Amino acid sequence: MNKLELISTLKNEANISKAEAAEVVQIFFDSMTDALTRGDRVEIRGLCSFYVKEYKSYTGRNPKTGDKVLISPKKLPFFKCGKELKERVDY
Repeated sequence: MNKLELISTLKNEANISKAEAAEVVQIFFDSMTDALTRGDRVEIRGLCSFYVKEYKSYTGRNPKTGDKVLISPKKLPFFKCGKELKERVDY
């Protein structure tokens, strides 16, 4: 499912216009992004949680040349599946 399919499903289920459904979805995604940017955790009970994982600097290797490369520290969003979602998928 992509964003347009999500908007279409919301439009049909909630009997609202496509523009309103698109706005709701955009507000939801923007709120999640803002929370993760602040370093907060986003939890949707029964479905999943998102949080930011911090990685330290390390020495990597360029696969093409084999040269050592210093990889700078970074922060990446991380997804963790909820128990109920695991059970529904693995029926």
